[in-house]
Order: sequence, then C-alpha cells, then structure tokens
Amino acid sequence: MTGQTDGTTMTQATKGRVLLSVTGFNPQRWHELLSVRREVVLEPQAPSDPSIHYAVVWKQKPNVLANLPNLKAVFSIGAGVDHLFSDPGLPDVPIVRVVADNLSQHMTEYVCWRVLDHHRQGLLYRQQQKRRLWREPAQPAADAVSVGIMGLGNLGRAAARALIALGFRVNGWSRTGTAMDGVACFGGKQGLEPFLRATDMLVVLLPLTPATTGVVNFELLSKLRRDNPLGGAVLINAGRGRLQKDADIARALDEGILKEASLDVFETEPLPKTSPLWSHERVFVTPHAAATSDPAHLAGPMLDQMEACDRGETLGNLVDRAAGY
Repeated sequence: MTGQTDGTTMTQATKGRVLLSVTGFNPQRWHELLSVRREVVLEPQAPSDPSIHYAVVWKQKPNVLANLPNLKAVFSIGAGVDHLFSDPGLPDVPIVRVVADNLSQHMTEYVCWRVLDHHRQGLLYRQQQKRRLWREPAQPAADAVSVGIMGLGNLGRAAARALIALGFRVNGWSRTGTAMDGVACFGGKQGLEPFLRATDMLVVLLPLTPATTGVVNFELLSKLRRDNPLGGAVLINAGRGRLQKDADIARALDEGILKEASLDVFETEPLPKTSPLWSHERVFVTPHAAATSDPAHLAGPMLDQMEACDRGETLGNLVDRAAGY
C-alpha cells in the first residue's frame, strides 16, 4: 500500500501540480476528485511557484495566478468567466470554460420548468389555491407562444431544443446571429429589437461581458411583445446577475411592462433582504441554483484536458478573450 501511494505521488509530481483557488464554497470535494490524478494545492508555495502547471478557479484571490511561470491553462469551475477577467493579475494563458452534459441538463430543466410554469399559469393557480377558488382559465397552446432566448451558446441551444420539443415557437438572439435549426435567429444590435418585438417570454442566458452588463433594463423590457396569449410579457433570467438592473425589473412589473418574472440571479448575491423582489407577488426567486457546477461530472473532463495538454494536444472549450466568453 505504501509503495502504491509513493508511486502515485511521484507520478502526480511529474505532471505538474494543480492550484485550486475558489471562494464562496468549500473546495473539499473538488480537491478529493482532482487529487485522484494530480497533486492539488490550495496556495502556491511561493508567489512564483514553478511546480504549478494548471489552475482550477472560481472567484480566485486577485493576482494569485500572476507570477506562476509554468502555468499552462486556467479552468473555470462555473459556466461564467467574468470573475476571471476582473482579476488584474490574469496571465496570458488559455482559459477553459465548463462544458458538461450535466450542467446543460440542469439549465434546460430550469428553463423548461419556469417556461411551463408561466405558460400554464402557475402563479394564478397558486393565488386561487390560497383563496380556495375552483376556476379553470383559458389555456393557450404552446405553439401560440414565442419564447426568445438571449444567448445561443451550449446552454441556450440545449434549452432551445427542449422547448421546441414541447411545441413552443423559439426565437434566438446572439451577438453574431448564430444559426440553429427550428429557431428564428437574430443577431447583433440591428437584430435585437426585432427579436424582442417577436418574443412573449424572454429567457436570458447571456455571458457577462462589458457589452452585456446591465443589458436587461427598462428600455429593453419595454420592447417585449405584451399583446400575446399569455396576457403580458414574461422575463426569465438564469444567466448572470449583473446582466440585469433589479430596479428596472421591479419598475417594469409595477408599470405593466412585465406580467411576471422568474429570477435566479441578481445584481448583488445573496439577494439583500431589503430587496422588493423578495416580496413581489409576481416574481419567482431562486438562489442562483439553476445549474450548479457538480464536481463529480466536471473534474474528470478537466483532468482529461490537462493530460491532453501535457501531450501537446490542443485544449477544447477555450474562452475567446476578445469576446469575453
């Protein structure tokens, strides 16, 4: 047993160590799973630790990556990578974003759950239950409702396919106007307003970049189609909190621009107890739980990529630094 352990340690050491730098949660499970095939540390041995070849991070300490001379790549634990670009010491090495069937499945479940709840008038039924009312309202068909997805990356495309299978008409908007079978696709600034005018229920799955910060504001929400079978426009944001202006969403609800909203992310998280969104009768709040990164599904693919990089192979799922995602 001792010989096995020593041999494993020697093999791991020759591969280069992994720096695990995360805040906001306990890194123990990540450490356990990554340590199966690599030596993992929570801090560099020195500001310029040559033994570290890879970093697995989430909201890492500022500048912790800045002076690692042999760092080959950085892996983000979450789907978003804006936390990396906010680090002034981010080195010029490849950044690998999370892509996993498990993550896509969770997000697709969340989007379909919220779309169906709004479509099937879940809020109205919950209100009727409190009042002990037995009434059946008119129910529009799925193909009479247009769901617009902002962001057609891996998560957006998976959600779009599921919604199409449920019978909804699906629009998609992306920066580049990405094409997708069965989806009416719009792109760029010139395509944004036509996309919104054709959308009854808006699902936001955009990455957070300087260009998308605060994009879900009162002006944007005002362009959604309100004369629709749902009786008003609906917002679902499961992307990033700083994509939206919380106060603008509350205003849009109060002024009848929005009928209802489901929000999984917020400008400040946890959502402050003083936020009016907690108690707004037409807002459904979840605590950034739409698609949690599961280390059991993500650690293995990360380790595979590290080993491929050691062999000189090209890394996959790389972040475009110019685009910011």
